[in-house]
Amino acid sequence: MTATPDKIPTKRIIIGAIVFIIGFLVPLLVPFIAKSNRSLAWKTTLSGLLIFGIPELFMIIAVAIMGKEGFNHLKSRFYSLLKKHGPPERVSPLRYKIGLVFFIIPLVLAWLLPYIEQYLSAMESYKIYLNIGGDGMLFISLLILGGEFWEKIRALFIQDKIVQLKE
Repeated sequence: MTATPDKIPTKRIIIGAIVFIIGFLVPLLVPFIAKSNRSLAWKTTLSGLLIFGIPELFMIIAVAIMGKEGFNHLKSRFYSLLKKHGPPERVSPLRYKIGLVFFIIPLVLAWLLPYIEQYLSAMESYKIYLNIGGDGMLFISLLILGGEFWEKIRALFIQDKIVQLKE
């Protein structure tokens, strides 16, 4: 049974969505736990729960609050938003080349960095920023490259997939 728009429990969806979001934000408390003056065993246990146990528990609670109809409604709204604002299926050749540059640069730097970091001692204090920047660039490249590139990446993991090159 699918819920019609007038039967969707909006109050339950809102409360469930809030619980869902809180569950995803709970791991952000780990640095505060790590800086506390509790015992190492207590900090380790609580940090592990904040990362691997509590978010999943919050997700289950959120789905229970929303109910099947509410969860399916929220999921369909989320996927329609992704379709509307996600990467296009086909992109122009220039956009594709720019996306490939954005895709390749972080991979090459991540591969070279362990070999060249001993020669760049000043870079040590900026290493985290380089890593975050590289991850961001890789993520942005996937948005720039579009949906067809996602299919190419997906095809890498399917053994029976045959690639047909267009000339």
